[in-house]
Amino acid sequence: MDEGHCGLPTDELVPLAVALLEVPGELIRTALNLELAERTIVADTVGETACVFLAGLYQAEQVIADRIQRLANGKLPWPYIDPERALPWIERRTGLSLAESQVAAIRLALLSKVLVITGGPGVGKTTIVNSILRILAAKGVSLLLCATTGRAAKRMTEATGFEAKTIHRLLEVDPKGGGFKRGSDNPLECDLLVVDETSMVDVLLMQALMKAVPDHAALLIVGDIDQLPSVGPGQVLADVIASGAVPVVRLTEVFRQAAHSRIITSAHQINPGSIPDLSRPEGDSDFYFVQADDPETAVPLIIELVKTRIPQRFGLDPVRDIQVLCPMNRSGVGARSLNIELQAALNPAGERKVERFGWTFAPGDKIMQIENDYDKDVYNGDIGYIDDVDPDAGELIAGFDGRSVTYGFGELDKLVPAYAATIHKSQGSEYPAVVIPVLTQHYAMLQRNLLYTGVTRGKRLVVLVGQKKAVAIAVRNVSGRQRWSKLNEWLAVSAMHHQLRTVTA
Repeated sequence: MDEGHCGLPTDELVPLAVALLEVPGELIRTALNLELAERTIVADTVGETACVFLAGLYQAEQVIADRIQRLANGKLPWPYIDPERALPWIERRTGLSLAESQVAAIRLALLSKVLVITGGPGVGKTTIVNSILRILAAKGVSLLLCATTGRAAKRMTEATGFEAKTIHRLLEVDPKGGGFKRGSDNPLECDLLVVDETSMVDVLLMQALMKAVPDHAALLIVGDIDQLPSVGPGQVLADVIASGAVPVVRLTEVFRQAAHSRIITSAHQINPGSIPDLSRPEGDSDFYFVQADDPETAVPLIIELVKTRIPQRFGLDPVRDIQVLCPMNRSGVGARSLNIELQAALNPAGERKVERFGWTFAPGDKIMQIENDYDKDVYNGDIGYIDDVDPDAGELIAGFDGRSVTYGFGELDKLVPAYAATIHKSQGSEYPAVVIPVLTQHYAMLQRNLLYTGVTRGKRLVVLVGQKKAVAIAVRNVSGRQRWSKLNEWLAVSAMHHQLRTVTA
């Protein structure tokens, strides 16, 4: 599960278990058979490969496939909308002229019970979703919007003008029991559910969401298939798209205003496996590569960029606007050691400070919450700033998006300094500027989708610091993609069954 799998090939599982537990293979085989008999695990195949699945994840993928198929086969929850009238209307309302690819996507969405829209930055996903929502809202269709993280939901709200919630909040987490109040027996009330940043949704969360969508509703799944897959197990978005079971709009055309951005053009070069242009840009740009051959050179360079060079040249605040994103946590240019260095350079602690769990926290520090806290209403990956540390009361007070949140000193294991963070933790976020160390020391983590995700987090500025060779390694390495899951097959099978039923009917 930690590596994102729902199951593993039996031939891999047994030697891994032998090595981990240091017991003979026969013993593992016996235990495996007992677990299979008790149904805590399930044996099945992925393609031709014999695999063993955790029962909960196996069932979750079946439920998702079954629910998506059931939704897709229902009738539309709104009366027929004539695209020939709706499209000119939306162009007048928004003052945008829609491209052919966008027109085709909106037409399809008005006629589809389940639809996937995927594409990278600058391809107009937001414009399409906006247009669909405004056309349907004008027809009195009830809408619900959600995304995995608080930040992604906030971005969606700002972009569309319709309130978006996190999936957890939409499903109404029960802080006591840990489950959700919304489900098949207490479904959501909507005619259309829009899920954004779906690349981040894992199998268990998708199962909970699909159970809560009422049968009559339509479903619009939006996401970027080339970003890092979810932290949790499965590859929901990739599997839904690969299955061919529901219509998919793949947007590839980068629009004019976005084509001027080297951040966006670089992301679209990295994606198919081309090395982006790392030469020095003429005049001002939003994408730079700065050479550093080893951690000893890279660390002081990153500090200088964040503290002085970027703020002077671009007028950005070093703490609030610039985010260092690392391929990994450990190593000299990992998030952990860079956090200590950047904290010392940008906000050296005075008298009022607290040291807990290996970190120092002081007023002015940038911090990140690293687990969901439903009572405090702060979620994994949320970034805040420390307002005060009160040693007498044993409390730390931090601001998250203008809200004040209090932590007892014993709760500080939920926080880490956030001057530097891993690219994984940045999923679903955007920052005015990002600085990304890319060195061959990170060899194990240098993957195309990791670099792509990091680069696409920057809105106004992206600076890569490191070696061209390391960038080339990352761009060429697609190995991070293979996950063992069966959702793709379940969907394809249920789609086939449905076609047979329709044909025989």
